[in-house]
Amino acid sequence: MLAQERRQKILELVETQGRVTVPELCQMFNVSEMTIRRDLRELDRDGFLRRVHGGAVSGRGRGFEPPLLARLAARKEQKQRIGRKAAELIFEGDTIALDVGTTTLEVARALETRHNLTVVTASLPIANELAGRADIRLILTGGIVRPGELSMVGHIAEQTFRDFFFDKVFLGVGAISFEAGLTEYNLEDAQVKKAMIKASRQVIVVCDSSKFGRTAFSFVSPLSAVDIIITDDELDKGFQSQLEKAGIKVITA
Repeated sequence: MLAQERRQKILELVETQGRVTVPELCQMFNVSEMTIRRDLRELDRDGFLRRVHGGAVSGRGRGFEPPLLARLAARKEQKQRIGRKAAELIFEGDTIALDVGTTTLEVARALETRHNLTVVTASLPIANELAGRADIRLILTGGIVRPGELSMVGHIAEQTFRDFFFDKVFLGVGAISFEAGLTEYNLEDAQVKKAMIKASRQVIVVCDSSKFGRTAFSFVSPLSAVDIIITDDELDKGFQSQLEKAGIKVITA
C-alpha cells in the first residue's frame, strides 16, 4: 500500500472512530511505529487530524475544510465513478451548472462524450478542464477567488447564477444529514450554492459516502430540495432507504 493510500485509510478510521492508536495502526497496516508516527505527523501538519499521546484524534471542526489540492487524492476512484455516473444524466443541448469541488471536477472530466452543452461554473479547475472544448459554451461566474478552493464566491458569483436558468445543477456538499440537510464548511460558498439550487430545474448532489451522517458549519438547503443523489456503493443501506422514502432518487456508482 502506498503512503497516500494508507494515510487516507487512517483518516477514514479517525473520522468513524474518533480516535486511533499507534499500535492498532501498526497491526492493521503491518508497518513499523516509525512509519505510522510519520504518517500521523504529516496528517497533523496538513490539519487533517490532531496527534495525541499514543495516537491521534479528529482535527476537524464544523468549519474546517481541507484545501482542494489536499482533497484531490482522497477517495479518487469513488469520485471518478460518481463523475461518470453523473455524466450519463447529461444530454446534448443541456444547460448545466457545475459546482466547485473535487467530485464535480470528475463530472467535468467525464464529459468527453457529451457535446453542445452550456456549462456555468465558479470553479477555476473545472474551467481549465473545459476551456479547450469548442463544443461547450463555458461561462465563468467571476467573483472573489478563494485561494484554497480555487473557486469564486461573493455577490458577483451569486448574481451570475441568479441570471440563468439551468436544466440541471451538479452540486457538491461538505456534509449531508437528515437533521441539518445539506451543509457546507464555508459561509460564502454556501450562499453561492443556494443561488445555484434556486436557478435549476433539477438538483443533483454528487458526493462520496463519507459525507453522509455529518453536519458542517453553514446551512445550504433542506434535503427536500434534492432530486437525485449520486454516491459510491459504500453508502449505508439504511441511510439510502431513508433517502428513497423521502422521495430522493439514489444512484450508487
